[in-house]
Amino acid sequence: MTVDPYTPHSGDRRYGVLHYDLALDYKVATNRLSGTATIQVQLSERAAHISFDLIGLKATKVRVSGDRRASYRQDAKRLKVVFGAERDSGEELTVVVEYSGAPTPRRTRWGLLGWEELEDGVLVASQPTGAPTWFPCNDVPSDKATYRLEITADPEYTVVSGGEATRSTQRGRTRWTFQQPVPTATYLMTVQIGRYVDEHVALGDTPGRVYHPRALAPRVRADFARLPDMMNSFVDSFGPYPYESYKVVVTADVLEIPLEAQGMAIFGANHVDGVGGSERLVAHELAHQWFGNSVGVARWQDIWLNEGFACYAEWLWSEASGGPTAHAQAVAHHTQLRSLPQDLLLSDPGPTDMFDDRVYKRGALALHALRLTLGADAFFELVREWTARFAGLAVTSDDFLGLVDEFNGDGRALVRTWIDELPLPTLPRSGGQPRATLSV
Repeated sequence: MTVDPYTPHSGDRRYGVLHYDLALDYKVATNRLSGTATIQVQLSERAAHISFDLIGLKATKVRVSGDRRASYRQDAKRLKVVFGAERDSGEELTVVVEYSGAPTPRRTRWGLLGWEELEDGVLVASQPTGAPTWFPCNDVPSDKATYRLEITADPEYTVVSGGEATRSTQRGRTRWTFQQPVPTATYLMTVQIGRYVDEHVALGDTPGRVYHPRALAPRVRADFARLPDMMNSFVDSFGPYPYESYKVVVTADVLEIPLEAQGMAIFGANHVDGVGGSERLVAHELAHQWFGNSVGVARWQDIWLNEGFACYAEWLWSEASGGPTAHAQAVAHHTQLRSLPQDLLLSDPGPTDMFDDRVYKRGALALHALRLTLGADAFFELVREWTARFAGLAVTSDDFLGLVDEFNGDGRALVRTWIDELPLPTLPRSGGQPRATLSV
């Protein structure tokens, strides 16, 4: 485990997390959260102490399995757990943290991140460093773990998170339990709380759920009517959907952008207009379930692997659904990028620019250039191998280049011109315009 250079104040290299068990109690009216986090870790080096990221919440009790002399101290960003004696590399142990407070988002160079109160409910949007605003964690993208999340809330609210869900009523309050057995990065764990209607939708072999305010029902139903066809197209192109279900939450509030979470996507009321005005964003967030969530980045500098694929999925869906082809989209966006500064290195854009739109569009263009070079059939075979071989793992650009090598020895050099050089390459001509391979 390593600390990410883009977020150097997050994470601890001394350990990796195997499993989080989070038992939370939340009151919407007072924004009061209390929780117990039971965290199973494995040390990656000999250590006298480890630290968890925790921001804005106060730890009140910490216990370490088999260590009565363990102690802790906390500052504004870290909870440091000190062992009674040094523990060996490879050793597994369980740390239990009791904590409470009024969660708020943290201020970062990327804006406000983490737990945020809505007009009547809660939104959690953590990418890249917001997870510590609601639970103690090792907040780096490379440290994926499994989860059990239990949250008790007021009965008039629906709680949504990723994974299989159950609920029960106890003493007039509702307890929601979510199981996430697929390794998940901390930033992709979420809690959404609101007065939502819960609607089922069949997405081929995948159960789907759409949660939304009742007043938005007509617009939501219209704008997500093509989600089953979109899922079928992406399964054909990318391989099996990687989770047991797919959930969509539409909040009553206006959101700047939609966002992905594990097995979920979250949209604002402004993203549903009843006429499909945000259909490309629906495609983008669905594609993230393969690219970014299942196959996740090990370091933020390779975020083009998440966003380039998700952006390219927008173009693929346009092609599949009768709109402009992916090639036409690529040509248009290539023209736009030519007029912008050529000062962004796709494989290492820097923390300030890692969410720059050029990362998204140039990443998609790199993939389209590879499609033109390999041919459509070989390209989609490569994509399906990418999602299958690296499912549940954290990857780098070198992993992708290695796979490209297996399919075409010239492919690596091509991709590197797009990701490792500043000037914008021209799109290849030799492959001609690829045929559409997706179908609705």
